[in-house]
Amino acid sequence: MTKPCIICVAITGSVPRKADNPAVPISVEEQVESTQEAFEAGAAICHAHVRNADETTTSDPEKFARLKEGLEKHCPGMIIQFSTGGRSGAGKERGGMLPLKPDMASLSVGSNNFPTRVYENPPDLVAWLAAEMLKYDVKPEIEAFDLSHILQAKRMADAGELAGTPYVQFVMGVKNAMPADREVFDFYVKTVHRLFGEDAPWCAAGIGANQIELNDWAISAGGHARTGLEDNVRLDKTTLAPSNAALVRRTVEVCDRYDRPVASAAQAREILGLRPAA
Repeated sequence: MTKPCIICVAITGSVPRKADNPAVPISVEEQVESTQEAFEAGAAICHAHVRNADETTTSDPEKFARLKEGLEKHCPGMIIQFSTGGRSGAGKERGGMLPLKPDMASLSVGSNNFPTRVYENPPDLVAWLAAEMLKYDVKPEIEAFDLSHILQAKRMADAGELAGTPYVQFVMGVKNAMPADREVFDFYVKTVHRLFGEDAPWCAAGIGANQIELNDWAISAGGHARTGLEDNVRLDKTTLAPSNAALVRRTVEVCDRYDRPVASAAQAREILGLRPAA
């Protein structure tokens, strides 16, 4: 298979702390340094959250602005994707960074259970976030924690609430949400192709030990892959990942196994229909 594979690195997230793995980048400076290494290892997309100095979560637009500036300087051309996830803020503050015009932003289009809480994505907030993404020319990555989220993305696309072909990411392995189930995964792929066309790009993310398994499934099936310390802090049960780049390099090895070239940032922009880098 010669189809290039886009590797997304989710560098920080809202959950892992230095106590879980000292390599988790917290400050903007650490995030830029960690992302640069991952970019050089093969990642074309940086999925980014920001944190406070005490490692708590935030949606502070000023921190996002500094991160965007640093990534544009040190990772030229890399696709910058900001998180609008619910662990980092409440209500419309979740989209307060969208006027910064990142290339992409995550968009969860429905609610589901998380390990200890309900991940709430009420329809009015989803509609507002989608409208802000249209306003600022930010391509959403649809985070699908459930089959209904893929179908909701289709409804939104048909209603003109999403621009272009939706880019859907299957998230599997979150406790109390969709487990890493191969038959379900295959049906997700089939559903994306049925709803959006055989050439529609899609991605998959696995949480914890499921990360490398979902990398393998996605890459072997012609999709794109997400890795990084947000989702998984280990290389195996006994070994902490020394960096985001180490997880990217592991994903590159899977690409090599299936004869999938790793997409450059420029190729990834073309595949996803994004504007060229500034």
